[in-house]
Parts: sequence; C-alpha cells; structure tokens
Amino acid sequence: MYLSVGIILGVMVVVYIIALRFKLSTELAMLAAALVGAISAGHWFPVRHVAEGAITYLDINLIFICATLFMNILKESGGVAFVVRSILKNFHKSRVLLLILMTLLLLIPGALTGAGSVTVLITGSLVAVVLTYMGITRIRTAAIIFLCAGLSAAAPPVNLWAMMSAAGVNMPYVGFFMPLLIPCVLGALFTMFFLGWKGTKIDVEKAFGELPVPPVKMNWWRIIIPFLIFFGLMFIGRKWPHDTPVTGLPLMFLLAAVAAWLLSPVKLDMFRLSSDTIKQLLPLIGTLTCVGILVQIMTLTGVRGLLAITFITLPAWLVIGSLFFFLPITESVLMYGSAAVFGVPLVLLFNSMGMNPIIALAGMTVIWPLGDALPPTAIIGRLTMDVTGTTANYGKFLKQCIVPAIMIMILGTLMVIFSKDLGFLTGL
Repeated sequence: MYLSVGIILGVMVVVYIIALRFKLSTELAMLAAALVGAISAGHWFPVRHVAEGAITYLDINLIFICATLFMNILKESGGVAFVVRSILKNFHKSRVLLLILMTLLLLIPGALTGAGSVTVLITGSLVAVVLTYMGITRIRTAAIIFLCAGLSAAAPPVNLWAMMSAAGVNMPYVGFFMPLLIPCVLGALFTMFFLGWKGTKIDVEKAFGELPVPPVKMNWWRIIIPFLIFFGLMFIGRKWPHDTPVTGLPLMFLLAAVAAWLLSPVKLDMFRLSSDTIKQLLPLIGTLTCVGILVQIMTLTGVRGLLAITFITLPAWLVIGSLFFFLPITESVLMYGSAAVFGVPLVLLFNSMGMNPIIALAGMTVIWPLGDALPPTAIIGRLTMDVTGTTANYGKFLKQCIVPAIMIMILGTLMVIFSKDLGFLTGL
C-alpha cells in the first residue's frame, strides 16, 4: 500500500515539475498534478472531488475579495495618499517616528486582506517615495517593502497559511491574534530600522511633489469610520458571541467598504473598481481553487495520509531544525498551497509532541512568506521591484533581504520550540 501511494505521489511531483518546465502557471501545474494523480490511482476524472475541492476555500476567497475591495476604495478615494502626506507633514523631523509609522502603513493592508501583494500595490509605491527621499537606496527600499508586505500577510486578523492549516486539522481559527501580531510587528520594525536607519534628512518638498494629492474634502473621519465599523463588528462578535448574529469576515469587510464608498469625497466607479479588484486577485483566487482540488485529490488517493505519517515519524529535531529552509522552499514552489499540503502534517506532529499547535503554527506562518521572493514563482518579490522602480539585479535584491530574513526565521523557529511556554498568548 505504501509503495502504491508513493508511486502516485511521485507521478504528481513529476507532472508538476514538467508543467512548470512548459511554462504553465503554478495554478495550472497544481491542477495538472492533481488530475494525473487521480488517473494514476484509477479514479479517472473524479468530478465530485474536483468540484468539492474547488470550493474548499470559498470562504477565504470571499475574505480576499471583500477586504481588497475595501482597501482599493480607500486608495481610490484618496484616503491612503491623505494618510501618507499627513504623516510626512507632521513627523518628517523625527526619523524614528517616521520609520515606525511607515512600518504600520505597510502592515495594515496585508493584515486586513491576507495578501502581501495588496500591501505592495496599495501602500508600497507611496511608502517607497517617502523612503527614497529619506536617503534609502531603491534596492533597500524594495527589500523593506517586500519583507514588511510578507509579514503583513502573516499578521492578524487574516492569515491565509494559518487558516488553511487550521482548517485541515479541524482546529478553529481562534487565539491567533497576539501570537501573530507580536512577531510580525517585531520582524517588520527590525527590517525597517536595519535597512532604513542610515540615510539623509528627508527632502519634504520633493517628496510632496511626487506623492499624489488627495481630494480637498478628505479628512481623518472619512478614513477612521470604516475601520471603526469593521473592528467594532469584530469586537462585538468576540465580546458577546452568544448574543450577536454571526456576520463573518467577508460581510464585515463589505460593510466597511460600503461605508468607505459612501464617505468618499469623490465619486467612485464601483463597477470598474470591483472589476479591477477581481482582476487583481485572480492569481490568488486561482491558487486557492487549485490548491483545494490538489488537497482533495491527495486525500482521495492516500497521498495526504502518507505525507502526514512521514512527518509524524520523523525525528523532532530534524523537522524543527529544517523549518527555516523547508518552509520558504515549499512556499516558493506551491505558494499558499504549502500550508494545506505541509502545514497540516506539521501541526499534527507538533500537537502529538505536546506543543501548543496555535503558537507553533503562528511561528511557521511568520517564516512562510519569505519564500515569495524565491524562484520559480517569486511573484511578490518581482512585483515589489516593479512597483518601486528598482532596476538592479534580482540577486542584489535577495542579498539585501538576507539579514532581516534570518532574524524572522529565528523568531519563527523560537516560537515553535517554545510554543508550550508561550501558550498564554492565545488567551490575550
């Protein structure tokens, strides 16, 4: 039995590699591997399993769409530009405060949407202008934005890797807020200060000349009220869970988006904005859909069980000691699919060892986003270089990321090792 399942796994891996060699996208390569795997196991084209797998992560896709629509409305209405210009105007004399606030601006979009690419597209270009006029080279600016964008995707309330892994082991996505918030903020601040501390006095006038000008009627209340609605709904649901109707994150984001649209000082073409949001997220939606199909077929053929047993029987020191290498590599190959394929057996392993699965999973999700800069995909890494206008060699960009990335890996690995001692964070 183990041999036959191992052969099926080998066939799926070979098909995936061949598909990538023929320049198919990662999503289509995963789909091809899943379908050929099903055929090699004698199931031919299992329509029901393909359909079920395709909607496995429908709720997460809805979160992506509604949250990104919310952020796009804020950007199109001039809210993001207003915030950046206001911060620059009031804090340009303090490099420390300016770097801290730029870090927070980079963390918010990805934290709300679960996608680092949204951070790069929404606030990345504006923050890049500020950092460049602070005397930070473009290559370092690109490294800062990429690493902070990755950590923003891992930050709460929406962490896709944690959601997918938790769903695979039937573990509620509860108690992750502080275990995710603390390492993401620490890692982002270290990155910002390590790469951005050296520079020159900011040229405010030139920076203002390059930043977009927000509408005259834009103010802080038009920006704050939608966030108050979102976080208010979240607080009410957690404070009085038995007396509050279950709204869910997609509806919370949608209500916040409606508020941002109604409060916009300029007229917005919502049809165009909604269409652009779907186009922007199409690669992510496609990835999650194909990952769902892949995981479903792996379960059907027994491959998923084989992987789980293999991980559980490995020496603990070997698994933990290789996380810093293994997790980014799997992310670079499977992107978000790495959480569904490998995150589930790792959570089961750590739970069987008496570790706190929430803290351990949070630690792993801090490391996973680093793989988004590695070939063969490197989608967010290359997107960051395009948005920031960096023309340097890609290898030089990776070199700038090394020291902060090592710090983030150490932080995530320590969370796994000391997960039991850090269990109190789940109750905060």
